[in-house]
Amino acid sequence: MTKVAVVILNWNGEKLIKEFLPEVIKYSNVDGVEIIVADNASTDSSIDILNNEYPEIKIISLDKNYGFTGGYNRALNQVKAEYFILLNSDIAPAKDWLPPLIKEMDENTQTGICVPKIKSYRQPTEFEYAGAAGGYIDKYGFPFCKGRIFNQIEEDKGQYNESSSIFWASGAALMIRSKLYFETGGLDEDFFAHMEEIDLCWRLKNRGWDIKYIPNSEVYHLGGATLDYANPKKVYLNFRNNLFLLTKNIAKNKLFIKLIQRMLLDGIAAIKFLASNEINNFLSVLKAHFSFYSLFRTMYKKRLLNLKYTKINKHPEIYSRSIVVQFFIKKRRQYSQLEDIF
Repeated sequence: MTKVAVVILNWNGEKLIKEFLPEVIKYSNVDGVEIIVADNASTDSSIDILNNEYPEIKIISLDKNYGFTGGYNRALNQVKAEYFILLNSDIAPAKDWLPPLIKEMDENTQTGICVPKIKSYRQPTEFEYAGAAGGYIDKYGFPFCKGRIFNQIEEDKGQYNESSSIFWASGAALMIRSKLYFETGGLDEDFFAHMEEIDLCWRLKNRGWDIKYIPNSEVYHLGGATLDYANPKKVYLNFRNNLFLLTKNIAKNKLFIKLIQRMLLDGIAAIKFLASNEINNFLSVLKAHFSFYSLFRTMYKKRLLNLKYTKINKHPEIYSRSIVVQFFIKKRRQYSQLEDIF
C-alpha cells in the first residue's frame, strides 16, 4: 500500500495544471508518495494535458462534476494509502513540504489531521486566506485563522512558527489518516463546497483526535481559483454551510440557542449587505437560510449519529468570545490581539 497519496481534484483546470502541477511533482519526490489527479468530468483539455505531458500521474476520471465533497469521496474510495493529502489544484508546495507532515503522523498516533503553513502565491510574504497558520472557530461558529481574521491577512514574520493544536485544517492542503476519512464518513456531500473540511475536523475532534498545524511545512495557495471570495455563490455556501456545521457538531443542549443567536447575527449581516447595495449577497443570505431550513431534518439526523461517537464536547480551540465583536467593534485585527485567546 502506498504511504502517502497526494490527491488533486480537478475540474476544467488546464491552466492550473500547467502552472502548479510541475511544482507538486518537483517537491513531492519522496519515497512512498504517489500523486493522483481526480477529474470531475472536465470539458477542457485537462485530461489530454495530463496524458501527454505527465504520463507518470495517475488519473481517476469521474463521470460528472460532484463538487469538492463528492469528487473527493468518490476518488478516495479508489485510492489505497495510509495517509491522504487533499491538495487544491492551485497549490505550489515549497521544497521539503512533505517530510514534516509525514513525521507528525508517524510519530504522534493521536494526530488525525495535520496541515502546513499556507501562504499567498501572489504575495509570498503573507499568509493566505484559506487556512493561513491554522483554523479556529468562535463560540457562534464563525471561522478564523492564525494569520487571517475575516479579510485581514497578516504578513508572515515567523510569529506562528510553533507547531500547535488547531480546530480545523484547510482543505487546500490537508493530510488525514485514510482510515479516519472512511470511519467518519468522509466529506459531507450536502455541503458541496466550503466549510466541509471544518465539519470533517469537528467530527474528528469530537471523537478525541488531535489536529495539528505544522509550520515547517509550507505551501503557496493562489486562492479564489474556483469562486472569488466576494462571489454571491460563495456567500450563499458559507452562510448555509456554517449553519449545517453547527447543527451537526455543536455540544448537547447548545444547538437551539446557538441557532437563534446565529439567525440574529445573519439577519444583521443581511441588512448590512442591503444597506451597502449588495443585493445579490443579501439574497444569498436569505437563500442560505431557506436551504438550511429545508435540510434541517437531514442535518439533525446526522447530528444524532455524530453524538453516538462523541467523546469530547468541549474544545479549547473554540474561542470563548465573539470574533465579530473583536474584529468589527474592538478593532482587533490580528490573532495575537484577541482577548482571552487560547
